[in-house]
Amino acid sequence: MHFNGSHYRTIWPDPQNNRQICIIDQRKLPHDFVVETLTTIEEAVTAIREMHVRGAGLIGATAGFGMYLAALEAPSAGFSDFMVDAGKKLGESRPTARNLLWAVERVLHALAKSADPLEKRRLAFATACAIADEDAFFCRRIGEHGLEIIKEISRRKNGAPVNILTHCNAGWLAFVDYGSATAPIYAARDAGIPVHVWVDETRPWNQGTKLTAWELQQENIPNTLICDNTGGHLMQQGMVDMVIVGTDRTTHTGDVVNKIGTYLKALAAHDNNIPFYVALPSSTFDWDLDKGVDVPIEQRAEDEITTLSGKDENGEVRRLILAAQGTRAMNYSFDVTPARLITGLITERGMIRPEREAIHRLFPEAGKANT
Repeated sequence: MHFNGSHYRTIWPDPQNNRQICIIDQRKLPHDFVVETLTTIEEAVTAIREMHVRGAGLIGATAGFGMYLAALEAPSAGFSDFMVDAGKKLGESRPTARNLLWAVERVLHALAKSADPLEKRRLAFATACAIADEDAFFCRRIGEHGLEIIKEISRRKNGAPVNILTHCNAGWLAFVDYGSATAPIYAARDAGIPVHVWVDETRPWNQGTKLTAWELQQENIPNTLICDNTGGHLMQQGMVDMVIVGTDRTTHTGDVVNKIGTYLKALAAHDNNIPFYVALPSSTFDWDLDKGVDVPIEQRAEDEITTLSGKDENGEVRRLILAAQGTRAMNYSFDVTPARLITGLITERGMIRPEREAIHRLFPEAGKANT
């Protein structure tokens, strides 16, 4: 997608030196656009854990390139053990998103095809690039399938703007390009369909405020920032036509794990007969888990809730303490939305009901172990 009119992906090998991996440091947005360079497995782990990068697809792509950086560091003697250890470090950096371990496993599988360290490094790089390219392609396809849903709503509204509510950031900043939840929105814009997006601020990191609103502005998509608790009111007032969110892990039975607060939006949408869609590439499916409640839910630092940071009127970055000294906080990053509250899953292969049979029918090769 675009920043100041120029196209960017969220992660890419340095064209002058592919032993360096470039990322956009999302902690600095929306005020500063900073490109950071990763050169070691430890830097890749830190980038994921400290949320220099975030979002299911981008975490997976960063894990893939992290394994490549590990392969560059790995000694010829003990190469495989080094890589397995690197995979464990990456896997522990953010435990909820399925894409992370999926990418690690994919690279390890590719490395098993050769015993030569030089060839293993080549395979690691090729696999990491393939993961990134595939992520961007799948998101574009999600946009094409989601566009059909928006077209139908636009037709029923006689061409009036389609009001879409989204939660957190499942845009191109959360993937390699296009995004998942935003891909249909961009496709609708490109097709000349007027849309307007309600952007949840999304505590604790305010990723809707800092990332989604900024991203939509860069793409000239009309949007309005709202407090997380406003969505239900807008739905009651007939101001929301549909909800589209992303997901960090989805069970093969259709339960969805996404940013904390998604479950409440799904309940409000269900109560107001508003369609609730989840957009995801197939790499986000967990083919081993039946129930979303069994997914490990990440808990993060308390000060992500008790403090805020941003720039003051003089352009200085400041950190503000919101709560009284000694206030305890519980900071869950995700919650589980059961399949019964979801209208459909928008994948790179099409839109399906969030049901085991439908999911396995669309992805028979991926879910065959569970049939």
